[in-house]
Amino acid sequence: MANHERETGKSSKSGKSPQSKAPAKPQSETAQEKLRKQAYKAELYRLQAELVKVQEWMRTAGARIVIIFEGRDAAGKGGTIKRVTEYLNPRVATIAALPMPSERERSEWYFQRYIAHLPSAGEMTLFDRSWYNRAGVEHVMGFCTKEEYARFMHQCPIFERMLVEDGILLRKYWFSVSDSEQQRRFESRLDDPMRRWKLSPMDLESLKRWESYSQAKDDMFTMTDIPEAPWFVVESDDKERARINMIAHLLSTIPYHDVPEPALKLPRRPRSTGYVRPPLDTQTFVPDHAASLR
Repeated sequence: MANHERETGKSSKSGKSPQSKAPAKPQSETAQEKLRKQAYKAELYRLQAELVKVQEWMRTAGARIVIIFEGRDAAGKGGTIKRVTEYLNPRVATIAALPMPSERERSEWYFQRYIAHLPSAGEMTLFDRSWYNRAGVEHVMGFCTKEEYARFMHQCPIFERMLVEDGILLRKYWFSVSDSEQQRRFESRLDDPMRRWKLSPMDLESLKRWESYSQAKDDMFTMTDIPEAPWFVVESDDKERARINMIAHLLSTIPYHDVPEPALKLPRRPRSTGYVRPPLDTQTFVPDHAASLR
């Protein structure tokens, strides 16, 4: 049997978060059966329509939402983020996927460069990996010192409490994938020229350090799964089920409501005033490549 992380999503601290309605439960093998394509597409579209309503509610209420996506490589974070933002205004729902820190950023307070990406009123930020890099890859791969790691584990709950106290709606999702499924996804990327770029030496190194990453994740949960900002685990061996479950849960934690749509009416085009456009042969058009497909 695959060595699967079986997180329950329960907080390791006492008390419950107001957005945590019920403790998550690991899904049975039967529940992991693939969703029917038609049912998946229909439910995903319905949930995406609700996300559009959340966007309008954010605008009118001045709400600020931060969503953290963490998990192992190839756990399905990117695909879920894509579905969350598919119909949202990219000026309102922004994705923060930060590269390696520069020399200058390495000299800053660790959380400083992430703070620059926090949302203003009426905005949402989705972190495709976040400040938790320090508790995961940096710690496991030795990219930070023991002192820096210990300082992060101490400061992170304090930092997140400050965000929540200031009114930010903070949601943290851990995408859990089994070792066998991660292996299968890595192998499929090796043979797919359109997705091979998703594999990096760091990804391959993670295969050899499975248990080290598991220990790092467990330690991270122990210190940062707080009532004000709990972790929610998304079982992601089935990517489509994971997307549906994550979006549905997110919607259940946000106190949004329908916002009346403004009445819009297309105006009549004004009559021509006699303006004559320049000849078409004075402009350079792209070739009609589509015509070759007939």
